[in-house]
Amino acid sequence: MTNILKVPQILLPNQTVDRSKWATVACDQFCAEPEYWKRLENFVDGAPSTLRLVVPEIFLNGNMELKINAVHKAMNDYIKQGLLTPYEGLILVEREVSGGCKRIGLMVSFDLDAYDWRRVRVPVRATEDTLIERLPIRVEIRSKASLEFPHAILLVEDRQKEIIETLYANKDSYQKLYEFDLNMNGGKITGYAVPNPEDILQKLEALLDPSLQTSKYGDDAGILFAVGDGNHSLAAAKIWWDELKNSLTPAQRENHPARYMLAEVINIYGSGMNFQPIHRLLYNTDGEDFLKGLRHRLRGEGSLGIVTSDGIKYIEAPQDAATTIKLTQEFIEDYLKENTGVKIEYVHSAEHLNEVIAERGGMGLVMPAFPASSLFDYVVNVGNLPKKAFSIGEPEDKRYYLEAKKIVY
Repeated sequence: MTNILKVPQILLPNQTVDRSKWATVACDQFCAEPEYWKRLENFVDGAPSTLRLVVPEIFLNGNMELKINAVHKAMNDYIKQGLLTPYEGLILVEREVSGGCKRIGLMVSFDLDAYDWRRVRVPVRATEDTLIERLPIRVEIRSKASLEFPHAILLVEDRQKEIIETLYANKDSYQKLYEFDLNMNGGKITGYAVPNPEDILQKLEALLDPSLQTSKYGDDAGILFAVGDGNHSLAAAKIWWDELKNSLTPAQRENHPARYMLAEVINIYGSGMNFQPIHRLLYNTDGEDFLKGLRHRLRGEGSLGIVTSDGIKYIEAPQDAATTIKLTQEFIEDYLKENTGVKIEYVHSAEHLNEVIAERGGMGLVMPAFPASSLFDYVVNVGNLPKKAFSIGEPEDKRYYLEAKKIVY
């Protein structure tokens, strides 16, 4: 038996559900593009959809109580209608992403007691600082929900490609659970039932062997996973579990469904692991004053792109991507404290950044790409990257809400 990982009971939409309308992109995408969500709404057109089960971040305003109640009602309605079919086991996920690559992952559930979003030594390690102000609403949604629909990705460092890639090599002998095209240019997705799930989980946890850890990191770092996506979803789940377990007996805590969260595990050395930067878009700022301060903070042999409606120009910046991201984010946060009328949005594509600025104005900062190969070393030896430091692929490549898991008895 494993200690951190558990074979989950996964709930999948049944055969009566149009899965191309059911699955929708992670809620933290297209935050500056309301048109995306309008087109998705028109496509779904009233059909059962996970669009009804989340609140996209672009809509985290207005009457939140009404929106949260609507999420819980839709969730309960779908359960009563019998739209979800249980499957107990691991799912091997094949996902087509930008450029024609296939990204391969494994759906598991993991113990939230093994995770923390702060800079502490735990087996499931955060990779970016958390936007604390985004957590209360997510916690409120989760606290009254019977199901979770996560978009979390956990990265594992399997340099020899012996676990997930070995499974994928044998996929043709597995039962196919689903295969369909994701909406809004999300690519094709296929899920396979994985045999001998306990054996696979033990192989994953064997990566915590102290001698193997020492060979990778110079000492026993005690890290199994680094969060690749869904930092805020994990943090909200952790907060809720920590609150809930205080009301439970030790026996109840042991296997409570809210203790375990569903996530997709992906090898950082696997195909389709294309780290992309997350850009910054500022509104209502005095451009010259902002750039003067940013230039003073950033010095080096590299460059940082500044986009306005007049085009793009460059200012000096450190060559190291992590340093540039860190110093830029620190300056932005200091600037926002002193200039309360300034607003910021995080945009997951340079193309989308240019489109939004052309339509709505503002100033964009074209952030550098953090290399995927450096992630584990950085997390182990330095700590968290600044918030919104990287994205796995383009916005359309993000995980879609598809699978569910019960978080109540």
